[in-house]
Amino acid sequence: MRMRTSLALLGAALLVLVGPPLLTTGSGADTGTQIPGLRFMVPNTPGGGYDITARTAAKNAEDAGLTHNIEVFNLPGAGGTVGLTRLVGEHGNGKLAMSMGLGVVGAVHTNKSPKTLGDTTPIARLTEEQDIVVVAKDSPYKTIDDLLAAWKKNPAKLPVGGGSSPGGPDHLAPMLMAKAAGIEPKTVNYIPFDGGGELLASILGNKVAFGVSGVGEYLDQIKSGELRLLAVTGPKRVKGLDAPTLREAGLDTDFTNWRGIVAPPGLTDAERDKLVTLVEKLHDSPEWQESMKKNGWDDAFLTGEKFGDFLAEQDKSVDSVLKELGL
Repeated sequence: MRMRTSLALLGAALLVLVGPPLLTTGSGADTGTQIPGLRFMVPNTPGGGYDITARTAAKNAEDAGLTHNIEVFNLPGAGGTVGLTRLVGEHGNGKLAMSMGLGVVGAVHTNKSPKTLGDTTPIARLTEEQDIVVVAKDSPYKTIDDLLAAWKKNPAKLPVGGGSSPGGPDHLAPMLMAKAAGIEPKTVNYIPFDGGGELLASILGNKVAFGVSGVGEYLDQIKSGELRLLAVTGPKRVKGLDAPTLREAGLDTDFTNWRGIVAPPGLTDAERDKLVTLVEKLHDSPEWQESMKKNGWDDAFLTGEKFGDFLAEQDKSVDSVLKELGL
């Protein structure tokens, strides 16, 4: 997570992967990615960022001939810590992996999870992604300035929805926005949803004043006009989208999210290396490169021990930011 802000730091982009049986390619050659019975867990509901990236990765892996019949399954709950607990409990299982990201890092803190990402085997960080600030097409807020003006007048009366638990990216982004706008974060009325899929219905139904989610989750709704995009949270504008950054809107902060893959503890070196090789070949495939462009994901590839070091840094950063925001 890389959160650039005059106060603190988090952030990054992300992805997620999913899938079972990595069998043989069409030629029958062993590509070093065949893991019969491999399964990928998505620790939130269908339609969210982890789910979209996981299913995209699974399809890309099949289309690239790296594996076949990939299974993607959802195990939502407690901001991803239900899935994390399940993963850690599968000690030594080299045929299971979990898509995850900054949201799980935060949920470990806010839910006081006894299991942490330090208990897992780090495989890879895949993508980095900006969050977006969106409203329904019939919202009274036409611009980010309109929204900020109303939010400053009465923060508690403007509920903001996010697709992650407190401590996750969709929670941290509006809290940093509030801080930069002179709003006390403790007064923000944040409503958490278990993934972007659940959040979408509440935005469209005007049950929240605005929503914060990953750019790749709502591209279709933005392009169709169902959602109005007010701002992006990263350091630069997103190509193809007509929306200012938070800094352009006068807020001294920016924020990016990330996603990656972890596996159970207790894997052999060979099992770990097999998973890393699969993700490396997926990352280099034209199918995956095209999907990143289509979904507005930035490449943030990092594997093995370096990814493990990154996870440890993220854990400290989230803890620091939550304390700094008084949350």
